[in-house]
Amino acid sequence: MAAYNKRGYKPKTKKEKEVIEENESATAEVFTTLDEGAGKTEEWVEKNQNIILYTVIAIAVIALGIWAYTEFVLEPKGEEALQESVQADEFYQMAVNATGEEQDSLFNLALEGGEGKYGLLKIADEYSGTEAGNIANYQIGMAYLNLGGANYQKAIDYLTAYDGDGSVMEAYANAGIGDALVQVGQEADAISYYNKAADIVPNEFTTPKYLLKAAQASLNTGDYSAAIKNLERIEEEYPEAAEAQTAQILLGQAEAAAN
Repeated sequence: MAAYNKRGYKPKTKKEKEVIEENESATAEVFTTLDEGAGKTEEWVEKNQNIILYTVIAIAVIALGIWAYTEFVLEPKGEEALQESVQADEFYQMAVNATGEEQDSLFNLALEGGEGKYGLLKIADEYSGTEAGNIANYQIGMAYLNLGGANYQKAIDYLTAYDGDGSVMEAYANAGIGDALVQVGQEADAISYYNKAADIVPNEFTTPKYLLKAAQASLNTGDYSAAIKNLERIEEEYPEAAEAQTAQILLGQAEAAAN
């Protein structure tokens, strides 16, 4: 800091005096500007105090409304949904472990309901916004995927509606959408869903499986570079996976086709 900036310092030359006066003038200008700004702010607040008050009240009312809705509507509704979904969930789990006509019958029971209880379709509709309603979307999508036939588009719609929040079930849902798209002849569209499913929760079981599906779809649609990329990834990152041997064979086919 220059000596003439020190408190109580008396300038010895005309130049120092000019510098001090210039600094003092600049400082005074800054404080004047701040005072003017503060004055304008106070004036604006005073002029608009009613608007400010109403805005604060509105925000408080909205916050209170959200809390009340969550506390007295959403949470009780969620509890009710969980209780109502027990039977449908039981039918669904039984269907997953069954085969053939018995499986189809159980999936339909899960969808439509039985034993005097709602089915998954009703739960997804009546309890939309609850965790049970969200899981019902996933189960409905998977049920329709397994039932096949004219149900593939329904499977896509419900699996798309499911919010997996970055979980393994979200990976299953995206892979399910991919499978349904393949079945309706939209194999090129299925690739991105398989790739997404592979990377949502990377692991040695689902990731190579979905990478292989993406590679097979890429091969079938003539996108050999994309197929090679996924197949090489299986070889490099998941050499011990059950899909590794098939990936090695397909990689040779993809490289030959690309050349």
